[in-house]
Amino acid sequence: MRIYAERKQGGRRRIGIEFGPAAADPRRTLVLGGARSGKSVTAERMLSDRQDVLYVATGGLRDGDAEWAQRVALHRERRPASWRTAETCDLEPLLAARQSAPLLVDCLSLWLTAAMDDCGAWDDAVWAAGGEAELRSRTTGLVAAWRSSPRRVVGVSNEVGSGVVPATASGRRFRDELGRLNAAVAAASDEVLLVVAGRTLRLGPAS
Repeated sequence: MRIYAERKQGGRRRIGIEFGPAAADPRRTLVLGGARSGKSVTAERMLSDRQDVLYVATGGLRDGDAEWAQRVALHRERRPASWRTAETCDLEPLLAARQSAPLLVDCLSLWLTAAMDDCGAWDDAVWAAGGEAELRSRTTGLVAAWRSSPRRVVGVSNEVGSGVVPATASGRRFRDELGRLNAAVAAASDEVLLVVAGRTLRLGPAS
């Protein structure tokens, strides 16, 4: 990280922070941000020059949820017509595929929700009896596939560690597991971006 000050026209100074240089040719990018921060738009813009993107939506359709349907529709309207969409949480085969089409995964937090559902991670008894180990195995597999993917990959995930502490034990478990997943994927990425209020910060390597 470098703090700098530069003289602007008229004698004013601008003070800013640089969070590390851009990767020369990033293959794996993680875009983090809070709710409505602009993280998905930022990820989409990173691949806007490509016509062959595979957009991987991990949230599903959620029958009967009108608000979710509206959110999905808005996302679809923003995407170029040439982009293909896959609605799945089975990410490892897509990451391993030797294809030239880039992947845009939106988002890893919904992937984690589905994985925790499958592992019974919301139930304390199931969690202690093997659910935690199963979730660790799944996240380890995803991170390994992310690290070794031959494709250009941009992934989106929620940054939830800076907000209000969840009121429920299951909410705190999800927050903690998402923090661990984000850190592991970030460590396996060539660049990590944090989007706050529509502004993008490039994060440097872990200290």
